[in-house]
Amino acid sequence: MSINKRLFLFAAYDKDGIVDNALLYYLRQLSILGDIIIYMDNDSPESELDKLKKYTIASFAKRHGEYDFGSYKRAYLYAKELNILKNYDFIYLVNDSVFGPMFNISKLLNQMESKKTDAVGLIESKHKTHRFMESWFIMLNQKIFLSNWFNKFLSSVQKENDKSIITVKYEHGLTKIIEQNKCSWDCIYSVYGRKTYNKPKQLFKQGCPFIKKVSFIRHNGSIGNQIKYIFHHSDKDAVQNIIITANRLYGEKYMKWFLTYNPIKIFWRNITYFKTKIQNGGI
Repeated sequence: MSINKRLFLFAAYDKDGIVDNALLYYLRQLSILGDIIIYMDNDSPESELDKLKKYTIASFAKRHGEYDFGSYKRAYLYAKELNILKNYDFIYLVNDSVFGPMFNISKLLNQMESKKTDAVGLIESKHKTHRFMESWFIMLNQKIFLSNWFNKFLSSVQKENDKSIITVKYEHGLTKIIEQNKCSWDCIYSVYGRKTYNKPKQLFKQGCPFIKKVSFIRHNGSIGNQIKYIFHHSDKDAVQNIIITANRLYGEKYMKWFLTYNPIKIFWRNITYFKTKIQNGGI
């Protein structure tokens, strides 16, 4: 019987098969708060997997091409095989599409778990025709994760040729099937469109402890001043590990260019971005 009430099903991916500083930092913070099963959608040598053992109850790295939900599926099925799901009050679907946490998240998890709903996402994404929980940080209670319909849904995840199909079938689909089975859901934060990627500073000031990785390369680098603000107001250990990983992923030269407060530089980066958008068919 686990002494932890939380189980994190963690989906990760690294193009080089590396377990990097940012991932290890994230896992270290989560391991204080619950148990972790991680499945990486890439092949990694044992020397890299060994880095994970300190923070997880099980770790796997095998290329399957089913993206995050394929990793969620495999971690879930492993936990089901061990017959340990019933030992937990909550499971979390978590992935490494973000950097963080930028500060301690124990209060945030308590806030999520204290809501009177069966599922709680960190961020609700609103669009003109629909709304859904962004699937990189979602809490589920036993009513959901011990149900037959959830087992059928997650077990049915398969490889798709188009990533947009994955988004509709599984990310949007999870919220939809929760509603269809008369379960309730809520989120801590709510955004419209691509605000999660484009307005990380605003979300951070509201209390969100994560930064989407894609923010580092969107809008011709014009989000760099927002990231620098977040770094300035975050735990130093988090920032140090994220910068090491970002330097590897995007290059040290790019990161030095990216992290600026200079309003003139940001202005011209935005101008360049919008000019490119117009040339490519409009904004």
